[in-house]
Amino acid sequence: MNFFFFGMGYSSQAAARAIHTRLGADIPVFGTTRNAGKAAHLDAKNIHAHMFDGTKPGPTLGAALSSATHVIHSIAPDENGDAVFNHHRADLERSSALQWLCYYSTVGVYGNFDGAWIDETAACHPVNKRSQWRVTAENAWRDFAAEKGVPLLILRLAGIYGTGRSSFDKLQSGTARRIIKPGQVFNRIHVEDIGRITALAAEQKLVGTFNLADDEPAPPQDLVAHAAEMAGLNPPPEVPFDTADMTPMARSFYNDNKRVSNAAIKKALGIELLYPTYRQGLAAIHGAMK
Repeated sequence: MNFFFFGMGYSSQAAARAIHTRLGADIPVFGTTRNAGKAAHLDAKNIHAHMFDGTKPGPTLGAALSSATHVIHSIAPDENGDAVFNHHRADLERSSALQWLCYYSTVGVYGNFDGAWIDETAACHPVNKRSQWRVTAENAWRDFAAEKGVPLLILRLAGIYGTGRSSFDKLQSGTARRIIKPGQVFNRIHVEDIGRITALAAEQKLVGTFNLADDEPAPPQDLVAHAAEMAGLNPPPEVPFDTADMTPMARSFYNDNKRVSNAAIKKALGIELLYPTYRQGLAAIHGAMK
């Protein structure tokens, strides 16, 4: 097995850790970064770094992709389309080593369901451009995988959190807020669950489209209050959504209100999540911070 990650960010690094832990520390893992300074940091983690900024082909990617058996793609599309598709589709088409593709998408592709439970059979009605671009990218990779005859896994990720990216960090930095929009809920997923499930799915060459979310969608203010209680801090005051000072992007997340089922991925892999709710996830982060 030989892994290549497009976009060696927070989730991809968790997946690389899980691959090395579960499948072997000698498993080759390659990944791209936009930042030359980050390359040495990745190399120290046994991840062979390549430069790719998404605007042009990565100068060293061709040779690495030619030997990759498992390719995981985590770079978000933008108004110019999918950067990997734009610049490295031909490399993947030529590869005779490629055995499995994985694309990290988002539960945002579903759009708004007014708080109802949904699963992978729900229609996609994205309400913002970012999620519309994701739907387009998903379909493009499905077409590519079918033409190439390679198994494709699409993981639709909920809101990602973990050590270094949690309500504790926002409380410490003074940026935590309790925005109250009655009836609003979100799913989340701990980054270590993303990593573990990616490694398990790669081992089995899992095929299909699956939600990757926690068991308990909850109002966002509940996480902040729970983290504040654990840390022995006073929670920030409640602010009504209608009067909250928010960026357009932050406000747009509240246009999607749904409860996302994770039953399919758990059944497919025969597992439960490491952190099925935000309470277990925050407890683990708090313990690590201590």
